[in-house]
Order: sequence, then structure tokens, then C-alpha cells
Amino acid sequence: MSPRTYLFVPGDRPERFDKACAAGADAVILDLEDAVTPERKAIARDAVRSWLAAGGRACVRLNGTDTDWFDGDCALLDQPGLVGVVLPKAERAEQLARLATRLRPGVRIVPIVETALGLWNALELASAPGVERLAFGSVDFQLDSGILGDGEELLYARSRLVLASAIARIDAPVDGVTVAINDIDQLQADTRRARLLGFGAKLCIHPKQVVPVNEGFMPAEAEVVHARAIMAAVDAAAGIGAINLDGKLIDRPVIERARKILERVAA
Repeated sequence: MSPRTYLFVPGDRPERFDKACAAGADAVILDLEDAVTPERKAIARDAVRSWLAAGGRACVRLNGTDTDWFDGDCALLDQPGLVGVVLPKAERAEQLARLATRLRPGVRIVPIVETALGLWNALELASAPGVERLAFGSVDFQLDSGILGDGEELLYARSRLVLASAIARIDAPVDGVTVAINDIDQLQADTRRARLLGFGAKLCIHPKQVVPVNEGFMPAEAEVVHARAIMAAVDAAAGIGAINLDGKLIDRPVIERARKILERVAA
């Protein structure tokens, strides 16, 4: 099953790395970018290298390709504990193609779309070599685009990422962070919106966000019950094309959705 939660931890706080891995997130991102001030970039890089070399396993968010730190960050790409690379400010497929040539087999890229140009080129990014799925850097995108709201104001942006991912046949995208760390109601609402829009995961900035997000991306009990009823009706129909269940037509798309729900629960 693809990750539902990606938990950021500052790269210059190695005492938090193991704790982050124990928080229940499906993936941990050691952050060399936004969470680390310029004067501590080298410290963070050394801490990440040492932890990965000692047996740690995590993704790493590099600094952007246009920064002075990017080439130095790429020295970490040969570490055996590196399981994925998160690239901020992804805007063009060439950025990702160059990065992909530096990765060993099996290490995949999660580009963060957080600029207007990156969103415009979403399909190009989703189709680039080595890309596992897209992530939405909603806060930076708002700054770059001048959009103030995080609700329906970003509906087009979120939907464009979902459609680009579907066309490119990659994993469903990762929604941006909920900055209100202590507002669980807001976190749950944001997660529900993301799932309904077609996202498959969410970025987290605190361990307390992990469990609600993991739960939010699982099918609700009512969905599971209905899916089981659909599959039972399919078995009982023994090959008949369209099926009537509780007065509703059950055809192939509905059956496939029910099957995916049950597969996700089983996984």
C-alpha cells in the first residue's frame, strides 16, 4: 500500500530522527530545506549522512536545484538508507530527469509542486522518469500565486495534480500540510477533503498529526460494509453484467471501486 503519511523532521535535529520513525508515519522525510536555516545546512547534511550510514532509513528533502546547497545535498544520494528523494520547487521535467540519473535503482522521486509554473507543468512532472507521485506545497503555492485561501480557492490546483497523476498512471498525489498543529478537527477536515478530491496521502509536520491522517485515508466503516455487499451481490449474480442492489445499478466501475476499497482494508 502506498504511504498515506509523510512526516517531516528537521535535518539538523538528529535526536528526533528515531522518534519520527517510531511515530507511525508511513514515510519519514529528513528535511534539509525549509526546516533548516542557511547557517545550519552543512550541520544538517552531516547529521543526515551519519544517521543513514548507521542504518537509518528515510526519505530526504533536498534543497532546490537552483540553490547553492543542491550539489552538496546530492552527496547523500548514495547512502543505502535513502528510500526516496523529495524535491522542492519542482517546475520542469529536466530537473527531475537530471536528478533521476544520480539515483540508484529503487530510489524514487516525490516532486513538490509549489509554484504556479510547477502546477502549469504538472503533467510534465508526473510523467518524468523516476517520479513516484506528486506532492502539493500548498503554503508556498499560495505565496507564489497570490491566492489567500486554502479551501475552494485551491480546488483547481488540487484537481490539476490529481488529474495529472491519473493521466501519468502514478500514485495519487500527496496533499499539503495543515499548519494548525493543535487543531485536530481542522486536520481531519483537510484530510477528508483531500481523500474526496482524489489525493492518496498528506504531508505532516508533527507526530500528533500522523494517526488522524492515517485513519482519514482509510475507507470508512460504511464504505467497507457497502463494498462487501456489492461483492457479495457480484458473486451471487454469477456472471450477469449489470446488477441491481438496493435499487441502484451496480456495473463495472462501481464493482472495481468496491474491490479497491476491500483491497486497501486488507492491505
